[in-house]
Amino acid sequence: MNVIEKASEGLSRTYEIVIPADDLQARLSAKIEEIRPEVRLKGFRPGKVPTSHIRKMFGESIMGDLLNELVPETTQKTLDEKKLRPASQPDISVTSEAKDVLGGKADFVFEIALEIMPDFEPADPAKLSVTRPVAEVEDAEVNEALERLANESREFAAKKGGKNAKAEDGDVVVIDFVGKLDGEAFEGGSAEDARVAIGDGAFIPGFEDQLLGAKVGEERELNVTFPENYQAEQLAGKAAVFEVTVKGLESPEDAKVDDELAKRLGLENLDSLKEALSKRFEGEHAQQSRMKVKRDLLDKLDAEHKFDLPPKMVEAEFENIWREVAHAIEHDHLEEEDKNKSEDELKGEYREIAERRVRLGLVLAEIGRRNNIDVTQEELSRAINQEAVKYPGQERQVVEFYQKNPNAVAQMRAPIYEEKVVDYILELAEVTETKVSRDALYADEDDAPAKPAKKAAAKKKAPAKKAAAKKDEAAAETKPAAKKKAPAKKAAAKKDDTAAAKKPTAKKAPAKKAPAKKAAAKKDA
Repeated sequence: MNVIEKASEGLSRTYEIVIPADDLQARLSAKIEEIRPEVRLKGFRPGKVPTSHIRKMFGESIMGDLLNELVPETTQKTLDEKKLRPASQPDISVTSEAKDVLGGKADFVFEIALEIMPDFEPADPAKLSVTRPVAEVEDAEVNEALERLANESREFAAKKGGKNAKAEDGDVVVIDFVGKLDGEAFEGGSAEDARVAIGDGAFIPGFEDQLLGAKVGEERELNVTFPENYQAEQLAGKAAVFEVTVKGLESPEDAKVDDELAKRLGLENLDSLKEALSKRFEGEHAQQSRMKVKRDLLDKLDAEHKFDLPPKMVEAEFENIWREVAHAIEHDHLEEEDKNKSEDELKGEYREIAERRVRLGLVLAEIGRRNNIDVTQEELSRAINQEAVKYPGQERQVVEFYQKNPNAVAQMRAPIYEEKVVDYILELAEVTETKVSRDALYADEDDAPAKPAKKAAAKKKAPAKKAAAKKDEAAAETKPAAKKKAPAKKAAAKKDDTAAAKKPTAKKAPAKKAPAKKAAAKKDA
């Protein structure tokens, strides 16, 4: 085998591999002798078929199998001898004539084109300095959450005033309704005893507002237009009329923060509810602190390293990002700051983001490689099992999917590896903790401060609910070199490469659900 370097520019390499015809014929003869005892042909005793006859009958087929084995074998041998670390799968192209090679008249010649990993010295983690902002859980934060929980779990009772009572903002109106398009009722547009909380924003625009002032027994026609991005495509953008009969009016009772509130949420008393909220906020603050210190670390690593990047790796990352951006443009989910920019401007900005992600991925991978950091089978199994439990009743199928798909396992491995390398660096780096307020901890160029608590209980959905066309708020993760990033980033790509996403709202206390007393339908999230 002869190896000739045909091109070497930047991180690109091209090698020509020549396997002489004599060598191929020798390999062919050896292979024929190996299989001859097993050959069965009519007219010959078992194992006694002449070599020349086998060559004549099956020579080209056997040679084809040999070449299929030789290409990956010689490619890997070349990479090992040249001590090359490919940044992507090498491209193989055969330049010799197949007929001549199979007939033993020509050498077998093919080329390997690849990009190699850049050679650079990563920063010493011990010489890095980063800041970790931390925020204590304050009483005001817990009290605000309690007020929200109390407000959302209020009991509702028949509105005072009898037949003269009128629906007001915050009331629940119990209605039967039939939705019609061009005078014809449409599928899914009717309901009985639907509970509509006026002002909740759970129904399509205009639906709730037109119930203001309604009385029990009254019939109304509500004229509305479905949003352009409504989830049911046959209704999107259509004008509709809902024929409504008001059957009941309910108003909320006073919200009380007391032991009864805690019990409705499945806890023993108010103190236990406060403790549960405090622990939840502590966990969320810790996660946010982790996101911030990691972002600071990635910024420092990005500033410390300047080296050539494998073009194909950058292009692949850019295509992943741009696919998400294009989807956001198509569905009008683009960030406000980007809406007035041309496509060329956006592509330029997001290409820079792709370059940063690739650079950081290579840096983290190199630090991990030099320090023997890896993901154990136990860690992978744990992550796969955690993914499986998200699909009740299909756990086995999920696990089997990963067992049969190495690429899916690699995608699962990438974020675990990244976090382990980040942890390793943070252990050695100089980390300065700075106390900040909650608002400062959650303040971000892309994020708003976290709200204190979610609504207390999930509500039933009504047919005329508002479509949820929200952008995914999760930031993309930096990926280790030559690894695919974790799946599951659904919407427009953010201009951040840290693995943490903001916590827009704190979830309710870790307890049983409260009864769905306020039954107005909620938006999808």
